[in-house]
Amino acid sequence: MTNEPEQISFDVLFVGAGPANLAGAIRLMQAAKKKDLELEVALIEKGAELGSHGISGAILNPIALKELMPDYMEKGCPIETTIQGDAFYFLTRNRAVSIPFIPRYLHNKGYHVISLAKFNQWMGAIAEDMGVNIFPGFAGKKLLLDEKDSRVLGVRTGEKGLDTSGKPKSAFEPAIDLLAKVTVFGEGARGSLVKDLDSMMGISTNSMPQVYETGIKEVIVLPDNSGFQAFKGRSLHMLGHPLGLGTPGGGFVYEMKDNRVAIGCLVGLSYEEPLMDIYDTFMQFKRQPFVADLIHGGRVIEQGARTVSTGGYFSVPKLVVDGGVLVGGCAGIHNVPALKGIHVSMKSGLLAAEAILEALAEGNTSGDALARYPGAIEKSWLKHELYEGRNFYQALLKKGVSKFFHLGAQYVTGGRGFRDRMPLEDDSQALKPVKDFEPDFDSAKDVDAYDGVLLVDKLTGVYLSKTIHREDQPPHLLIHDMDLCVNVCFPRYQHPCTRFCPGDVYEVVEDEDKKGGRHIKLNPSNCFHCKTCDVKDPFNNITWTCPEGGDGPGYTVV
Repeated sequence: MTNEPEQISFDVLFVGAGPANLAGAIRLMQAAKKKDLELEVALIEKGAELGSHGISGAILNPIALKELMPDYMEKGCPIETTIQGDAFYFLTRNRAVSIPFIPRYLHNKGYHVISLAKFNQWMGAIAEDMGVNIFPGFAGKKLLLDEKDSRVLGVRTGEKGLDTSGKPKSAFEPAIDLLAKVTVFGEGARGSLVKDLDSMMGISTNSMPQVYETGIKEVIVLPDNSGFQAFKGRSLHMLGHPLGLGTPGGGFVYEMKDNRVAIGCLVGLSYEEPLMDIYDTFMQFKRQPFVADLIHGGRVIEQGARTVSTGGYFSVPKLVVDGGVLVGGCAGIHNVPALKGIHVSMKSGLLAAEAILEALAEGNTSGDALARYPGAIEKSWLKHELYEGRNFYQALLKKGVSKFFHLGAQYVTGGRGFRDRMPLEDDSQALKPVKDFEPDFDSAKDVDAYDGVLLVDKLTGVYLSKTIHREDQPPHLLIHDMDLCVNVCFPRYQHPCTRFCPGDVYEVVEDEDKKGGRHIKLNPSNCFHCKTCDVKDPFNNITWTCPEGGDGPGYTVV
């Protein structure tokens, strides 16, 4: 058995099969065909199938899709519903107040509700028909750089069939070095390869910190007499309870086919209270009387979780290096005020593909040649959308009603507000010591919280996500200093990892024989790949890495 990975070369390698990379791969093949150029193009995806890690009951603004495929409906695009109107509510503990003024960026009439899993599968099939070599079940584990670490050469996939100590088993499959003239990183929010790229090349040196929200989302089958029937055809967005006016976030309910809805609650990872439980917050949202009436009698059929990049325009890192390009969520490309990322991610993929083709045609794939891509963004509608929301999340971070003054000022000034380039703080630095807070006993963990049908506990949610990891592989979640967890983190924050993880990956085990009397037990098989732990840990003591390719969630409808 050789220790040297096999090498396979391509013209372009796309890492990740989300909307940005799939749109980019299709546009690249379209443009190459027009120029009579033959390209070897590959796309790898860590999920077992295309779409299996695509978590979102999402609204799709079809503007970029129309640019890519004007006949997308004739091509069978899997649309759930087309939105006919919108509703916006402020929630208190017991009431819902209709907000008559709906901001322009939340006008969704004519947009589509989609299952992101199905949408990615559909786009992947089109890309494959056009000649893209698609390899699901392969995770990009390591950057391949030249000797001076100044140029991206490709990525190394993860080995398969290792035991917990990292030794090969009988079913061992070696890593493969995938080399390319241009590597396109489309890993989604908090991409692990992009983190490595930043540490090696400093691509975010001149950017503000990237910040995130974690969304827990479900698909629920409703009875014919549910309260949601009064809102059919409309998208519903809500803010307020249970987050109040201190923490960014809110909820939504979107109509899908076959009497189903997508429901979700997003929590800004800028939250300060160390005792906050993100999953518990989602349960409180579902139990609020207005929301509870919408979904009364329903049954959860799928659940999942994911982080979303919300820093906006000033948090976008350098998008090109020699031999490499960043697109979509891993580049922080997200329309924060509109709560939408798919169409802007797709547009970034389209513009990147056009720049890559020109660079290949010239035989020059340096960062200078690929700089046509960020240059094209600055001239497109994508820049307008990102720039209008450049201070939006900073305004949401304001406490109480003051945030509405900032949001209003930004609304009428095209995003500037009272002050341009408002600062951001890294989410990991936001927690306050537990001594500063009183426990909140109005919790979904209290009496009769879960019925196992409409209100399910964390482990049932993991089951409904169809998450599977091979148990006897090396752990993909790394706690670098266990003693720090017990001796520093517990006294100050009481192990917040057990509450910010929506999948019960982190568990406190009492241990009289161990210093401190307890330790953290990892349950990596429960991992949604949301990466909240990698973002929120207050000591940056947790690192999320890709598990064995093909492992993780198996989303199909959410």
